[in-house]
Amino acid sequence: MLPTVARVLDLEVMRRGLPQVVAGADHLERPVRWVHVSELPDVAGMLRGGELVLTTGIALPEDRDGLARYVRELDEVGVAGLVVEFGRRYFDSLPRALVHAAEQRGLPLIALRRELRFVAVTEAVHALVVNAQLDQLRVSEAVHQVFNELVVEGAEPPEVIRQVARMAGAPVVLENLAHQVLAHDAAGRPETELLEDWERRSRGVRPPGRTGHDPRSGWLVTTVGARGQDWGRLVLVQEPGPLPGGEPHPHTMLLERGASALALNRLVVRDRESLERQTHRTLLSGILTHALTVSEVALRAQALGVPLEGRRLVGVVLRQRRGPIPAALEAQARLRDFTELAAGAVRSCRLSALVGALDDEGVGVLIALGTQQDEHAALDAFSAALGRMSAEAGREAAAPAPAPVVAVGSSVGSVRDARRTLLEATQVADAALHDAPGGRTASYYRLPDVRLRGLLHLLRDDARLQTYVERELGPLLAHDAEHNGQLVQMLRIYLEQGRNKSAAADAAHLSRPSFYDRLHKVERILGVDLDQVESCLSLHVALLALDAVRR
Repeated sequence: MLPTVARVLDLEVMRRGLPQVVAGADHLERPVRWVHVSELPDVAGMLRGGELVLTTGIALPEDRDGLARYVRELDEVGVAGLVVEFGRRYFDSLPRALVHAAEQRGLPLIALRRELRFVAVTEAVHALVVNAQLDQLRVSEAVHQVFNELVVEGAEPPEVIRQVARMAGAPVVLENLAHQVLAHDAAGRPETELLEDWERRSRGVRPPGRTGHDPRSGWLVTTVGARGQDWGRLVLVQEPGPLPGGEPHPHTMLLERGASALALNRLVVRDRESLERQTHRTLLSGILTHALTVSEVALRAQALGVPLEGRRLVGVVLRQRRGPIPAALEAQARLRDFTELAAGAVRSCRLSALVGALDDEGVGVLIALGTQQDEHAALDAFSAALGRMSAEAGREAAAPAPAPVVAVGSSVGSVRDARRTLLEATQVADAALHDAPGGRTASYYRLPDVRLRGLLHLLRDDARLQTYVERELGPLLAHDAEHNGQLVQMLRIYLEQGRNKSAAADAAHLSRPSFYDRLHKVERILGVDLDQVESCLSLHVALLALDAVRR
């Protein structure tokens, strides 16, 4: 950190001048970027801010207005302080107008009662400034070295966050765009104190720019994302208060470096699987992301022994029902085993299919059926084989697990439509995870089981859905957070009662005038008309999406 005015006054070379603070004593923590010696009354035009101005005052204005203007111009340019030496112009005291103007502006004004060699002061302070800059360079190098190693080693987010918290000596939280905590390190403080009512507190912190400090909360916040897709925020939690002298936050670089490491981690694929599974996964990913053309997919699949042209294609997505959250390496091994299990079920049924991991929790299967194969019979056989093999694997591991979810999309007649059936199966799978194991007689799930809540649950981690929720409900959520209100709940009751205001007022246990007043307040805050069906539909979807995100 740069030396402050107080630190400069404590230097031996300054103490020889018997310095006396005559104004701005509460602002001695202003950082000193440089020392400037000048007798000019219009010196402010040559300064950039952060300078400690030394003068004998020999050319300062004599009138009150001139002195006030001199101080005002110095303060507006952002000088750290003004030092006036006695012996040339002033001998026992400084002009009252000068002292009053400095006190009004909060500008540190120091009188030197004994003459000094200004060059000695300049050399001493500039040495401190240079040393501070060298220290900043050393810190910067250390930070970059630490996080480069973390990136190369493929460190998981908890390790990155732990390192940021250790180096900053303060709690760090990683949240998504809906202000839900993804990971955190309390830096030795109580976790309940850090995370209690987090969403409400976080919504109130919106510093400008991608990285910014919020004086009211004391938080330093930076956006996390890569390739133009922001997906979260990294927050350094510190005590409220402004930064001294408007200086940049000392941990800005550290937090931004941590955010970069988190963004890179999200982009890196580190699962180790067989070459065959990698190839299948690449094709499935190419279909879903349009990274491969239809002809490329068909050609590569044909080369793998899975002809897709002229076949009926059925997308299947498999999900394991959630249990205790495993460690990262254990989760990768479990997904790899689950993928091989699905491939084994395909082989046992003598089906032709692409089989590969779709994400960290699911496996995708694109089954290619011939003209003589019955779709329902093939799917029943596959589901039965998968359930049987999964049960056998559980017995061998002495850790029985619930049967996996098997979700099926509608069959399509061309490779061009393969993405549609896979996406449909993905929607069905995520919705089906909410069903209790064993609560269904069918061997697999299909589209009729999926409703709007299931679809929104699937999209809950999508930044676009979180952005939609914030756009539709953000002002209302922020108002409730700030005023400890229940307007969101009033809106929810109104929409769940089919926009029947009388029934909604009864459900809310409020008088009709009180309930109507709350609805009018909702309209003002959101800028909508609740009598319009489309506005209410958008808000209802946003509320369902908010439930999915919070879940």
